[in-house]
Amino acid sequence: MPSDFTIQSTLHAGIIMDGNGRWAVARGRPRTAGHRAGAETVTRVVEAAPDLGIGVLTLFAFSSDNWRRSPEEVGSLMALMAEYMERETARSVENGVRVQAIGRRDRLDPGLREAIARTEAATAGGTRLWLRLAVDYSGRDAILRAARSLLDPSRESVEAALGPPVDLLIRTGGERRLSDFLLWECAYAELVFSRRMWPDFDAADLAGAVREFRGRERRFGAAPPEPVRAVAGWLD
Repeated sequence: MPSDFTIQSTLHAGIIMDGNGRWAVARGRPRTAGHRAGAETVTRVVEAAPDLGIGVLTLFAFSSDNWRRSPEEVGSLMALMAEYMERETARSVENGVRVQAIGRRDRLDPGLREAIARTEAATAGGTRLWLRLAVDYSGRDAILRAARSLLDPSRESVEAALGPPVDLLIRTGGERRLSDFLLWECAYAELVFSRRMWPDFDAADLAGAVREFRGRERRFGAAPPEPVRAVAGWLD
């Protein structure tokens, strides 16, 4: 976390926003329609997060492996992200949301890089929620970059370079894998999976995931005081 940044809540939730394309195809619509619907879900979730005790929210917007998709889909995603930055900046400032992009920027369209920079500068004073958007992001590459930048790597210095540990990791769309997302930060994250596609995910689903998280016993390697119930990890 930046040394000059104070947040009101400490729960860090990460979300792999999966299922946009499948949601659209199931409705006979192009995959790009699913991504646009997913952007509306981002707005709903960001608005709901602080009231649920989430102080840091990291969303997987575009994986470094997503460059393998068709040029049309990639172009649409990049345009949508730039549009989101322009549309949501004023709302973020009003709601005390600090927006930051993590991941590579050198491969992004110059227009998107400029939109990200403007949003980051305008929202730098937000203290209600730290919203981190993972764009052209790879967890493995992030760890490599952090290690290479440190003269004497340690757990503490790598964590400082990468960002705060994740408490709750949510993946929508029915898949159960991390897909190269926040690998170091998720060392002791509680995992919650939802079969709901991301465009259908809403504030109630986020609240359900937080309830599931708060009902679990986090031991960080210590032995439990008594037998604990098995947890399937499914939200619905």
